[in-house]
Amino acid sequence: MYDVIVIGGGVTGCAIARELSKFEGKGCVIEAGDDVCSGTSKANSAIIHAGFDAAPGSNKARLNVRGNAMMDELAEKLDISFRRNGSLVVRTAEQPEEGLRQLLEKGRQNGVPGIRIVAGEELRAMEPNLADTVVEALYAPTGAIVCPFEMTIAFAENAYENGMEFRLETTVKEIEKEEGGYCVRVEKRAADQTVTTEELHTKAVVNAAGVYADVWNNRVSENKIHITARKGEYLLLDKVAGNHVQHTIFQLPGKMGKGVLVTQTVHGNLLVGPTAKDIDDKEGVNTTPEGLDYLPDSAAVSVKNLPLRQVITSFAGLRAHEDGDDFVLGEAADAPNFYNAAGIESPGLSSAPAIGEEIAAEVAAKLGLQKKEGFKDTRKGVQHLAELSMEQRNELIRQNPAYGNIICRCEMISEGEILDAIHRPIGARSLDAVKRRTRAGMGRCQSGFCSPRVIDILNRECGIPMEQVRKNSGASNFIVGKNKEI
Repeated sequence: MYDVIVIGGGVTGCAIARELSKFEGKGCVIEAGDDVCSGTSKANSAIIHAGFDAAPGSNKARLNVRGNAMMDELAEKLDISFRRNGSLVVRTAEQPEEGLRQLLEKGRQNGVPGIRIVAGEELRAMEPNLADTVVEALYAPTGAIVCPFEMTIAFAENAYENGMEFRLETTVKEIEKEEGGYCVRVEKRAADQTVTTEELHTKAVVNAAGVYADVWNNRVSENKIHITARKGEYLLLDKVAGNHVQHTIFQLPGKMGKGVLVTQTVHGNLLVGPTAKDIDDKEGVNTTPEGLDYLPDSAAVSVKNLPLRQVITSFAGLRAHEDGDDFVLGEAADAPNFYNAAGIESPGLSSAPAIGEEIAAEVAAKLGLQKKEGFKDTRKGVQHLAELSMEQRNELIRQNPAYGNIICRCEMISEGEILDAIHRPIGARSLDAVKRRTRAGMGRCQSGFCSPRVIDILNRECGIPMEQVRKNSGASNFIVGKNKEI
């Protein structure tokens, strides 16, 4: 019997799991993917929003500002790549002045520190590549950028080290109320695609299932919610384009969201996107010609001379848009001990730390869980060779020669870093899991050079047969057989 089961291993579920691991009790995270951070949390704008956009008094506004304020300490303690680069919401000459002033007033009501309107020479000095038609901007100094992979994995690893169990490639099939809590029926899929079933019993359930959160709420509660999958497509540019802007550049938001942004990433790339299209397919993460063609012209409204010849990849992610246009949080009124963290779209990444704090406190209070003595609140990420001085690199290689063997030439990732990713808590078991922990495969050639070498390392270190090494979950195998015997 578990005290609590968290459904969903995205940034929200893992933030909740970390906060729950501060309390005594038996907890578990169930994730359908082969790794945490395999859904919305891996395909978003990687922005920690300042908090000026959400309606005052909403869950989004309250938790965005709180989550933003938590990030400096979390980034230091959990070794997360994070930088406060500030954000600008730009207005062109054709747009009415009141739009920016309304955002400014909302931001002030939400408690966003330091926001102000900038224009003229000050604005052009901040961002020389703004479009010529831009006349002013709302500046928010607390806006920031983060690595969403590191953030999610850091929450998960820290939760794991404090006793939280993780069940990956495990899909929830049914939830039923029972005496004392809930029965959660799951299917576990092995690397060879064999499936086993199991019934898990728990006192409480936390529903952080992303675009599927409405499914599980509606199984146990008469207070129905409805989530639409809102697709966002992106272009990622090479690091040589990374300095085209210094801040995160937003356009005035519309009914479908904050529009197409242009921003640096914490790793030095340039990101353009997203589109916003509501779709029926909750697995529809394919890019489309229409979506990708839309991005350059839309981005040019705010930023000129985008070096689009430097695009190295494109991707799409889904946001969980709930009809009420706000986060659905807390215990369902007619389903005791069933807690929702549903409708977590933008600013979900920014709000995740605060959502975790709030939901875990509610669950712990309801179950009477006591604070854990000796909670470990720090975590050290993968040691990246490229971040070290030459002396430090040489010493690391002397201690472990695997750090002298470069596997990914684009990002200069060594075998030692990949071994660390495999053997650390909740270790990587697929190419994408290695990539999210090390960046091997994220560079200019997009894993064209390093993927065979990573496959070989996974085979050697994990004992996974070559034919079963996958890109991610499901039947994503690279190798189907041998073309000759050696």
